[in-house]
Amino acid sequence: MDTHSHRLRLGVLGGTFNPVHLGHLVMAQDAFEHFEMSKILFVPCARPPHKSSSDLAPANHRLAMLEAALEGDLHFEVSDIEIRRGGVSYTIDTMRSLAEANPGVELCFIIGADSLLELHIWKEIESLLKLCRIVTIARPGVDLAGLDAFDLQLPPLWQESIMADVRVGHLMNISSTDIRYRAAEGMSIRYLVSPPVDMYIGEHSLYRR
Repeated sequence: MDTHSHRLRLGVLGGTFNPVHLGHLVMAQDAFEHFEMSKILFVPCARPPHKSSSDLAPANHRLAMLEAALEGDLHFEVSDIEIRRGGVSYTIDTMRSLAEANPGVELCFIIGADSLLELHIWKEIESLLKLCRIVTIARPGVDLAGLDAFDLQLPPLWQESIMADVRVGHLMNISSTDIRYRAAEGMSIRYLVSPPVDMYIGEHSLYRR
C-alpha cells in the first residue's frame, strides 16, 4: 500500500499508442492499484523524441483508438494535450501544463522499467522530478535487485525516491510493433488489443502495407 498522503493523485501514461493494446491497459491498471490513483490520463504524443515516426498512425486515429479502448472505464481518460501542442512531445512540457491545470493534485508519471535507465537523458529531467513522481511498473522477472540506484545516473537525491516507487506489475508480452506487423500481414490481432480497437484498425485499414 502507498504511504503518501491521500490527496488527489493523477497518473499520466504517455506514449505513441500506435496502437493502444492490452499491455498498456494492464500496466495502467497495475499503476492505478499500486499507487492508489484517483485517475489516469493516457497522453498520446504528437511526435516522439526518441523514436522514428515513419509508421506512426495519424494522431486522429491514435486518439480514436484510445477513446474506443477506454470507453466505460471511469478511472481512465484520454488527453490530447500533446497532439494539440504539436511538434516533438516532451514530458516536461506536458507535466508543466498538467500541473498548472490541476493545482494541489499529486502528479505521477508512469513508466516501464526499460525507461528507468534512460531518464537521465530526458529533457530537463531535474525539473520534471521536482514537478511529479516517476512511478515504475516493472515486468515480473526484471532483476530489480540487480538494478543499482547508481545505474540511473541521476543525482543521489533522486535515485532513492525513484527506486522506492518501483512496483512489479503483470507480465504482458505484447508490443505495438508486433501488432502493426500482424495487421500488415493480414494476421489476427484479436486478444492483443481490445475488441473496439481491433474493429477500428480493420475499418480504417490501418497499418496495411
